[in-house]
Amino acid sequence: MVLTACVLASSMAFIDGTALPVALPRLRADFGADLASVQWVLNGYMLALASLTLIGGALADVYGKARMLGLGCVLFGLASAACAVAPSPAWLIAARVAQGAAAAIVTPASLALIGATFPREERNRAIGLWAAASALTTAGGPVLGGWLTQTFGWPSVFWINPPLALVAVGLLLVFAPKDGRIQRRFDMIGAAILASAIGALAWALSRIGPQAQAAADAPARPGTVLIIVAGLGIVGLAIYAFWERRSEHPMTPPRLVENHAFLGLNVATLMIYAGVSIMFFLLPFDLVDRRALSSTDAGLVFLPFTLGVGLLSGVFGRLADKIGSRAMLIAGPAGAALAYVWMALSQEESLMLSVFAPMTLLGLSFAVLVAPLTASVLSSVDQTDEGLASGINNAASRIAQLAGVALAAGVASFESGYQVGLAVAAATSIGGAFTAAITPTPAAAKADSPREA
Repeated sequence: MVLTACVLASSMAFIDGTALPVALPRLRADFGADLASVQWVLNGYMLALASLTLIGGALADVYGKARMLGLGCVLFGLASAACAVAPSPAWLIAARVAQGAAAAIVTPASLALIGATFPREERNRAIGLWAAASALTTAGGPVLGGWLTQTFGWPSVFWINPPLALVAVGLLLVFAPKDGRIQRRFDMIGAAILASAIGALAWALSRIGPQAQAAADAPARPGTVLIIVAGLGIVGLAIYAFWERRSEHPMTPPRLVENHAFLGLNVATLMIYAGVSIMFFLLPFDLVDRRALSSTDAGLVFLPFTLGVGLLSGVFGRLADKIGSRAMLIAGPAGAALAYVWMALSQEESLMLSVFAPMTLLGLSFAVLVAPLTASVLSSVDQTDEGLASGINNAASRIAQLAGVALAAGVASFESGYQVGLAVAAATSIGGAFTAAITPTPAAAKADSPREA
């Protein structure tokens, strides 16, 4: 029952993440909003989730895993209802930020509660069931989102979550074990600095395109504003790095930054997930606006990707145990880059040739990549740091999604923005493959560490 509660809780975030992009064209039309506003419907959520995930894990340790998971479910359900009744884009963006903050509690607390509930000999199986259910809900998200949007309108996508939240909270109240707590402080100042820096960079990226520049209302020239805001974001990241070295309870301890294998794998994560986020933002607009597909049909187009990842990740994960992960960490993003180029060059071809076939290749590529990447990140640190390493890698993928969506919204306003965006996605994926190729193997990195020696 506890595992069921954790699956339901995390499923809210997974369904929301994959169902909403299909609804964006209808949402944009209903509000009469521009791309810069629509992309913040995604970015507001991603910003809060990326910047607060590590704090969410610390809160679960300090105040109790089941207690914080239940609180996160309640907040997520309330924020979802606020999204569904949003009368304006500004309201919707604010509610999405609240959703992201709630998901930042739910995501780490659900896995932490599974770890605390199941004995070590059953823990991997329990987490495997959690992951399988997550893959299933992720795969069904675009289809469900498309059908709900076409049948009931885009607000119905958000009405999925309150019933799930109520059931999860009920199961936790009845079946969750008594919470154990540890005394730990968390770095609120570091979180605030990081959120501000990422927000500034995302805003600057969203104003790249001519359409977004025309919407700028600052008294200074748009180009000057872009430079200033982007500079503030970069300075903010530098201040964050400085603060983390001075803080007694850093969110990202310096020892992890000095771990070359861990650092390289997270840089690769940033590049790879930025690329796929660009594609996920651009494709629904091409399918609905240019090809005139219904929202349901547009959702079905994503099935080759999500089913490929959901059904084949375990197979390739076992293969990585036999042959090692390095080849897969190179082949996965390289195959993804090929899929993006294929989609860009064949835009005028049939739906089967220009979308279904490359999406199948993309699903296969990510199935090759996901399990070895996660396992390599955890293997690159000592056992005492595995939870923190998982949180940092999850935050890195969220930050990548935030930057990818912002960049996609910027380049989409250029002529041939679809092809340009996919070319950028291919370039970032190739960068991820190159980074994985030159990154030390986790075993070698751990052998060089003083603790392992």
